[in-house]
Amino acid sequence: MLQALGLGPAEEAVYTALLARPTASAQYLARQTGLEAAETTRILLDLATRGLVAVATGAGSGAPDTADCEAARYRLTPPSVALAPFLVEQRNALHRAETAFSMLTEQYRSTAAHPAGSVVEVVVGVEQVAHRFHQLQRGAQRELLVFLVGVPIAVPRDDAEVSESSALDRGVDFRVVAAKDYLDGPGMARDVRAGMAAGLELRLVDSLPLKMVVSDRERAMVPLDTADSGGEPSAIVVHRSGLLTALVHLFEKEWAQARPLYTTTTGVRAEPTADRQPTEGELEVLALLLAGISDRRAASQLGLSIRTVERRTRRLMDLAGADSRLQLGWHAARAGWL
Repeated sequence: MLQALGLGPAEEAVYTALLARPTASAQYLARQTGLEAAETTRILLDLATRGLVAVATGAGSGAPDTADCEAARYRLTPPSVALAPFLVEQRNALHRAETAFSMLTEQYRSTAAHPAGSVVEVVVGVEQVAHRFHQLQRGAQRELLVFLVGVPIAVPRDDAEVSESSALDRGVDFRVVAAKDYLDGPGMARDVRAGMAAGLELRLVDSLPLKMVVSDRERAMVPLDTADSGGEPSAIVVHRSGLLTALVHLFEKEWAQARPLYTTTTGVRAEPTADRQPTEGELEVLALLLAGISDRRAASQLGLSIRTVERRTRRLMDLAGADSRLQLGWHAARAGWL
């Protein structure tokens, strides 16, 4: 905890041990931390010089010798007083780093040798593609927009999950559109459920034109065909430009047309979209099924063949993303079909 404020592991161990007692000797703290007595004494004197610890007893008016230091008792300076300057310095250092980052980024964009170089980068090789992918996800502060399609090549699923979790923990708005066959991979349903529980929003479409990740609408990454790079995984990184704006618009269009997903105890299901609602004939079948009437009796009452009733029932289940008629009834009530 205190290493973030500039204290090393040994210094933090001594400081933490001293928290438990009003005052303590170097010998006592050495026993508590497992450090050598001389090392503990040196650390205590350094902490005292930095204002984190005060010598309670045993110090003379002149420079203390080794015996005085080992006999002395030490107490903490109130943390609210002693640690505040360290916290302020860390905040100032972070602010300086952010300022330098912004200046370097703008300088890079303004001094690119070729006009197109500031708009599109080509990245070739598994390590380089994976590195830039993680940069985009871990650098996002506000929003991530993702298309998922096909089998991961350059970035294994486990590695991608680490970046996703980091973004969700930071409160990044994380929206994903996935091709329906993407969820067929091993363990994908479990991973999706975990992501959605952490705040990820996921929608499903029949197919997507490409893979993509957009970070804060500032930059995007799109894989290239491996045939164009000698069989090696490659991608383009797109910076702020009309091309990036077009990619964002493509995402929003697919997002608006995709089916939202919801989780159940058995997996992940797609919500039907407004243009995929049951027909009047299908709702007639649904009403009889929910009343407990068998397929054969429903066919007789509606003047239909039993195969037509079964076909309409199957389409209702497909629309609801249901695996059983019990799930179909639950979804029909939830969607307001009846």
